[in-house]
Amino acid sequence: MSRWPEHDVAARAGRWEATGYAALHVLLLAPLVVVLVLTLVSAALVVVWVGVLLLAGVLPVMRVLVGWHRTMSGRMLGAPATAPYLPLPGGPIANLQVRAADPMTWRDLLWILWAVTLGFVVSLLAVVLLLGVVTWPVWWYGVGPLMRARACVDRALLTVGRTEHLERRVQALTESRAVVVDHSAAELRRIERDLHDGPQARLAAVSLSLGLADDLFETDPDAARRLVNDARSTSSTALGELRDVVRGIHPPVLADRGLTGAVSALALDMALPVELALDVPRRLPAPVESAVYFTVAECLANAGKHAGADQTWISLRHADGVLRGEVGDDGRGGADPTSGSGLQGVAARLAAFDGILSVSSPAGGPTVVSWEVPCG
Repeated sequence: MSRWPEHDVAARAGRWEATGYAALHVLLLAPLVVVLVLTLVSAALVVVWVGVLLLAGVLPVMRVLVGWHRTMSGRMLGAPATAPYLPLPGGPIANLQVRAADPMTWRDLLWILWAVTLGFVVSLLAVVLLLGVVTWPVWWYGVGPLMRARACVDRALLTVGRTEHLERRVQALTESRAVVVDHSAAELRRIERDLHDGPQARLAAVSLSLGLADDLFETDPDAARRLVNDARSTSSTALGELRDVVRGIHPPVLADRGLTGAVSALALDMALPVELALDVPRRLPAPVESAVYFTVAECLANAGKHAGADQTWISLRHADGVLRGEVGDDGRGGADPTSGSGLQGVAARLAAFDGILSVSSPAGGPTVVSWEVPCG
């Protein structure tokens, strides 16, 4: 039987945990100072390539160190703290531009200044209390409140408040809505153009041929019969074009076999070998399936036409209310998502569902297009 009450045991465990976090803060002081100095030096040298390369390497390391402290503050306060960074588009230069312009990067720097000064003093004091420099028992009971106070400051600097979060959310929704509206208008124009140039013209020819055949039935039955046969052939072609237009809106295979079946059908149509890793155990909302299907189709089309690849792969996984996907190839790389309308179009489709798309395509390959779409 324990000599300590259960609540006292739990309190002691909490104080030991708080002191352990304090010790980690002290140990991580040196890396934080190094990152801070390198960030300031690289920012001063950004006018030359040395500064750009140094900054491109330092910022990801800074986010890792800051992420550890963000996690510790969340555990101290009993609530997870998320990292509200802007999504990275892929590619070293594009990622550097996004990281440098992200307001959270500047908040991370502000937090580092706090962490290596007053924050370090708070954590060091907690460690000193553990080592017994201050021997009065009452000080030991102050470790928890002391570290929770530091965690509150860390959390305030490393996360965004509810108001700021809602403002970002409204801004993101406004931008995605504008993109989706533009994309929808472009899709409508494309459908109208396809109908006008294809089935509409052929159906008009069918009507003309049948009208001429009707006039020739009594005077020249053979010519009338030829016109009817031509009309039948033209109508069959128009029907095939109408099916293509419908397939471009919502493929029948997607409705019949679901996302995994439709993606498998796309892979079978590829001239290149495609490695599949599909883990989507149930049907998802039809609009989400359609958006992801066209994302995969566009990526495979790019790989087949432009990449010069020998191998492609597709990965789809639905877990924790998020559908994560990836299409990659071992081609020449160098894909630019800002050129052309293909990837911009699929990014607009995904944005309608709060989805994000990123592209990594260094020179020499491989090219990897990945995305995440929330869908419960």
